[in-house]
Amino acid sequence: MSLTPNKIIADCHMHSSHSGDSQASMESMILQGIRNGLQTICFTEHNDFDFPDGEHGPGTMFLLNPDSYLYDLLKYKEQYASQIRILFGIELGLQPSCMQQNAVLAKSYDFDFIIGSSHLCNGKDPYYPYFYEGRSEREAYLEYFESILENINKFSNFDVYGHLDYVVRYGPDRDANYSYAAYSDILDAILKALLDKDKGLEINTGGLIKGLRDLHPCTDILKRYRDLGGEIITIGSDAHSPEDMARHFDRAADVLQQCGFKYYTVFEKRVPEFIKLS
Repeated sequence: MSLTPNKIIADCHMHSSHSGDSQASMESMILQGIRNGLQTICFTEHNDFDFPDGEHGPGTMFLLNPDSYLYDLLKYKEQYASQIRILFGIELGLQPSCMQQNAVLAKSYDFDFIIGSSHLCNGKDPYYPYFYEGRSEREAYLEYFESILENINKFSNFDVYGHLDYVVRYGPDRDANYSYAAYSDILDAILKALLDKDKGLEINTGGLIKGLRDLHPCTDILKRYRDLGGEIITIGSDAHSPEDMARHFDRAADVLQQCGFKYYTVFEKRVPEFIKLS
């Protein structure tokens, strides 16, 4: 796959084997990015403190070895410098129970970019059916969104919030009955909290890769964010293997333009660079 000339040329959310849920070598991801015509990629390896054990493995599988990760990244950054810009990012799993640990990790390395994400809600993993048992899907989704608001209010050292409505990947009916309008009160509170802290949103195409109808977050959330004055938008495929890199970026570019965005964002050394949508 190659990108069309007017589309997005930076993939700012991807994982290699430095993340516990990927088997892809860092070099294989870089080479695929070059083949795809990307000018910039940012690795955002997982770190989730206090992750419970599950069928995918022990919770410790989501504990990153930042030194090993950085060693490899710097090696390839130099090796492929003439072909692609490689940035050093991290995806922090946010929970009230580990805010201090996340704060220390975020300050301990010179990350280019930090995504704050919610993979857990009050210590529970929305991936599993038990998260939804004994209550309505709406109640489960509301709990998830309320936990995001709590995270934003308690933690500030991130640049964008990742896959804001991630929970709908795994609900009983997934996104069949989901919309911005159905959760507008809590979603507006989240968006306003992000804007108050000068934080951005990520467009994550991983939901489409997983078979959802829309991006993360859904188009109407992006429209609302823009209407409220939001401008900081990064684009990420959430790829865990080379073949998923930059997938559905044409859709993301079209949605951005429909929502009134003229730019998307890449962070380097935690400073936003705005790239014009042509």
